[in-house]
Amino acid sequence: DEDLIQREDMVVTVTHAGYIKRVPLSIYRAQNRGGKGRSGMATKDEDFVTRLFVANTHTPVLFFSSRGIVYKEKVWRLPIGNPQSRGKALINLLPIENGDRITAILPLPDESEWDKLDVMFATTRGTVRRNKLSDFADVKRNGKIAMKFDEEGDAILAVETCTDDDDVLLTADSGQCIRFQVSDVRVFAGRSSQGVRGIALGDGDRAISMTIIEHVEAQPWERAAYLKRSVAERRLASAEESEEEVALTNEDVGEGGELTDLRYEELKGHEQFVLTVTEFGYGKRSSSYDFRLTNRGGKGIRATDVSKVDEIGRLAAAFPVGNDDQIMLVSDGGTVIRVPVHNIRFASRATKGVKVFSTAEGEKVVSVERISEPQGEEDEVAADAEGGGAETPDTGGTEGA
Repeated sequence: DEDLIQREDMVVTVTHAGYIKRVPLSIYRAQNRGGKGRSGMATKDEDFVTRLFVANTHTPVLFFSSRGIVYKEKVWRLPIGNPQSRGKALINLLPIENGDRITAILPLPDESEWDKLDVMFATTRGTVRRNKLSDFADVKRNGKIAMKFDEEGDAILAVETCTDDDDVLLTADSGQCIRFQVSDVRVFAGRSSQGVRGIALGDGDRAISMTIIEHVEAQPWERAAYLKRSVAERRLASAEESEEEVALTNEDVGEGGELTDLRYEELKGHEQFVLTVTEFGYGKRSSSYDFRLTNRGGKGIRATDVSKVDEIGRLAAAFPVGNDDQIMLVSDGGTVIRVPVHNIRFASRATKGVKVFSTAEGEKVVSVERISEPQGEEDEVAADAEGGGAETPDTGGTEGA
């Protein structure tokens, strides 16, 4: 009987290879009090943690598959382990069909919050759909249809919670991206609709990422002035000259004049940074203010230097990152490399970036993930938990910020 299950906070982790487990948060706290960090998790073939969130044993978790099926499990039903154990494969936990895979995981907030949140879907063919989160409150363990597809070969790319105060950043492997307000997508009443066009894709192109970012009201001249000033500050701090950074300073500030110090600090407080990585290992961090709002359904703007595809490859990943994050890059040749985000240079949105992963001849980057597993002492996990709530999914990280 579920009523007999003790309410206890759990640290839930999901790995790149699809293994999931829960560990009592009290274990991490005990280790922290003892001043001893834990040993590394037992993983297989360079597997690593890509999702980590803290949730109560009675928290429902939604699992969305690429073929449009959603499953639900309570946290207490997830396999329990210890910090060193691998966990259980999702394909052995959920009734997933052969060839299908889980592409998004959403721990649900308290039921009182459901009516305040929406869910945004994106597919690999560039369509988006918005539903009320409450539409997925009644999901059985054996799953139900979350989305139907009009085009053969289409699949769910990402699912994220959002509000009217957010923007959607949708990116294609062609190097194009589009940023539009969540409110540009109406709330759909049912689960059977495909949705509406998010980004116009060329023949052979596919969407590779969708992320929800904060909407900030900023005029074009304010964005340009902010970018110019922030680049100058970084150059002074690092004592480095970068042609790609200097390109930002050539933007016309326009007739609005200069930013006040107060407005500059306000914009800085809402700034996010979007990481882009290409197939041949070129990457960069760009300010969210460099991604202007455009109309939903268009071709969008450049997220990389699309004229240099032969040199840098197609776009492999795009998502927001923090300065203290680390990312893991995986190639089709089986190479895995960990890169601290603070080592990746800032550059203008439409530039190629710098080499962050030296691929061999014929080798391509096929996956880039933000590592969610805390490094070193486990006080970071406890600190995250004290902050409350589950972490928002990343998926594979813009006039607003």
